[in-house]
Amino acid sequence: MKNTTQKVCVIGLWHLGLVTSTCLADLGYSVVGVDKDKEKVANLNKGIVPLVEPGLSELLKQGLDSRKLSYSTDLAAAVKGSRYVLIAFDTPVDQNDEIDLSEILSTSISLSNYLDNDSLVMVSSQVPVGTCEQMESLIRQNNPNLRFDIAYSPENLRLGKAIDYFLKPDRIVIGANSKIGLEKADAFFSVINSPKIRMNLRTAEMTKHALNCFLATSISFANEIANLCDEVGADAVLIARALQSDYRIGTGVPLQPGLGFGGGTLARDLKIVRKLGEKTKSETKIINEVFEVNKRQMGIVTTKLKKIYGSIDNLTIGVLGLTYKAGTSTLRRSPALDVIRDLLEKGVNVKAYDPGASLTEIQVQQQLLNFELSAGPYETANNSDALVITTDWPEFTRIDYTQIKSMMKRPVLIDTKNMLDGEQLHQLGFLYSGIGRGYK
Repeated sequence: MKNTTQKVCVIGLWHLGLVTSTCLADLGYSVVGVDKDKEKVANLNKGIVPLVEPGLSELLKQGLDSRKLSYSTDLAAAVKGSRYVLIAFDTPVDQNDEIDLSEILSTSISLSNYLDNDSLVMVSSQVPVGTCEQMESLIRQNNPNLRFDIAYSPENLRLGKAIDYFLKPDRIVIGANSKIGLEKADAFFSVINSPKIRMNLRTAEMTKHALNCFLATSISFANEIANLCDEVGADAVLIARALQSDYRIGTGVPLQPGLGFGGGTLARDLKIVRKLGEKTKSETKIINEVFEVNKRQMGIVTTKLKKIYGSIDNLTIGVLGLTYKAGTSTLRRSPALDVIRDLLEKGVNVKAYDPGASLTEIQVQQQLLNFELSAGPYETANNSDALVITTDWPEFTRIDYTQIKSMMKRPVLIDTKNMLDGEQLHQLGFLYSGIGRGYK
């Protein structure tokens, strides 16, 4: 840990802001996190985290105990004396993947009243290209005499592995429009041993768009291949392994078949790039089709059930998994909810279980989607016409599937995460279908 008395202010305390604040304190900075939510701030100062992220509770406690970390609702006091001020909101996205920048822009205006001269505003929230310059303009308009710099370093938040990726990133992208801004940003990240790639603000913003569009394209490509594999009896999981072994592709490219991408992050950048294309009259045909493939893939469970049953009206389907991914508590933009929504629209009755989901978020979704919450996997399977795995919680591999089979109306299992051994389940008497495993 680097010993430093430098004060850092982190604004926005959800997934990104909490990981950022706790990790920076662990790296030696004196960190004050700011949020308007009084209850959240009070709980954080007691060591209570509002979400699930492996290692976050422990890192929070260490930061509080070392007095390197504290949380406040007082923006003015938190910014005063801070050499670095980080914008770390989880940028809101609605159901149509439209981004809401209102809080980020209003915060920029507020900051203009409190920033010290020669400080650096570092933006890590996911924002459309041109946003950092807009923020800079708002600050300068409101306080023309203020000396400050603004930089952009796109977040590297990977739910379930966020702390490890923050502390040990593959590289850090730094964007600023001045040499001094780049130097300040480089100095700030000097506590992390990782290559730094420098560029201007718009290039850094566009880099994040390009990265997420590439990842989304890879996922949609993998799912198109997977659906063909199910028709011809090939195994897309083994195909993905073979492709990733090619040095021109690599193991980090997401080629595992399954449901479409969720969470809002990838879709948000696809939407931004599409809008950029419309604004500049540049074609984005590949991006457009990536979106369409993803939408179709969200209906793959219904498609498989119709092949098995013909009519699926009034069937009872058990769904295992509600969260966006294993190791998290959030249901925000989870593909599992898209599956449930599609099933309900087709007249199916849905029971669901998740071992780690936020009860508050589940209750919100139950008001929007009329599904029954089960107490466990066996209750979910009981009297169900099919069981669908939608989140890759490891405990779903440890279920007694012999008992599950005895409780179901018909032993149909759709494994959208390809977690289970299909041959073993066939031997148990299940009609098993993964995604791209060669089973129609």
